[in-house]
Amino acid sequence: MYEANRANAEEAARMAEAHGNRDRAAKDRSMAEPSRQFLTFDGRGPGQAVEVTGDLLKADHIAVLIPGSDTSIDTYDRFRAAALALHTRTGPTSAVITWLGYETPDTISPTVLTDTRADEAAPRLSTFMSGLRGLVGETADVSLLCHSYGSVVCGRAAADLDDVNDLVLIGSPGTGADSAAALQTSARVWAARGAEDWIEMVPHTRVDVFGATVGFGTDPTSPDFGARVFAAGDATHSGYFAPGSIALDNLAHITLGTPQEVTHA
Repeated sequence: MYEANRANAEEAARMAEAHGNRDRAAKDRSMAEPSRQFLTFDGRGPGQAVEVTGDLLKADHIAVLIPGSDTSIDTYDRFRAAALALHTRTGPTSAVITWLGYETPDTISPTVLTDTRADEAAPRLSTFMSGLRGLVGETADVSLLCHSYGSVVCGRAAADLDDVNDLVLIGSPGTGADSAAALQTSARVWAARGAEDWIEMVPHTRVDVFGATVGFGTDPTSPDFGARVFAAGDATHSGYFAPGSIALDNLAHITLGTPQEVTHA
């Protein structure tokens, strides 16, 4: 599977080169390197990719990262950097998966204010997570780490994610649910927001505007939501996986199944 998707990336690089897109060709070609492990790769348009860091079949603890807005093949390196940082922190008993399995909205766009992309992504995520559990068996702990708009995706999919141990919402604008209980998941629900994260300025409302629902409701870090709120220090919106940070330490403890080690806000 990994070899086939490296071949897909190499073909995508050739096509991008033929169309004069050298930057995209370079991105695709880097993904075709022998060390890369892709479960899926699709270089069309913004692109989609699901990559594994670590030994998936031997891992006792698996974290699946769900990205927010402005994530594509063109910006994939920063998404992968988060996975590499977490895997370095969690060690060889873990595997980290970057799930770019949907077309993320642009940060500056009306789409980022609605459920539209999340509604499209949620069934894909549910299908992937079901297949992942079938692949790795019942003994591995699986955590879903959902960043920014990715937490909206996870909120939409939560009720169908039966085999997830922990659901983590970081830098979240809301999930579309009023409470952790309303997510209808058996997973432990966690939430964090860094002190320097601009997402704090986003109104946590949910209103109908000309037939469309805008906003994502209750702040997951608020007491009313009922999540387990953990410390994220001075993390910026893109800084939750910064090496050496308290946010990364806590994400590692959740991934490794040691919730007693998590520092609470």
